[in-house]
Amino acid sequence: MIEKPGPNETDIEGKWIDVNGEIVGDPARNRIDRLTSEYLQKLGKDATGWDTLYRDPTDGRLWEEIYRSGHMHGGGPPSLFNISEAKAKEKYPTLFKVSEK
Repeated sequence: MIEKPGPNETDIEGKWIDVNGEIVGDPARNRIDRLTSEYLQKLGKDATGWDTLYRDPTDGRLWEEIYRSGHMHGGGPPSLFNISEAKAKEKYPTLFKVSEK
């Protein structure tokens, strides 16, 4: 069962951990993977192709998946955080259609 984002939850940050000499994702990183593949609705990517915008089908909140550790291979583990619609419209303008009058 997927642990859906709680109503007051705003940030889920994944980390890499060493388990017996093997680098693996921590529980938060694994949760992000499950949320983005099985629960959240993918809306699209930003112009760089790195960041991804999602919508929570239950409450409509927008979530952005980013990679905060640019110094690490592949940007490091993912982070998922709640983003306002105004900020999403700025960063992902092609995902929000504006009707012209």
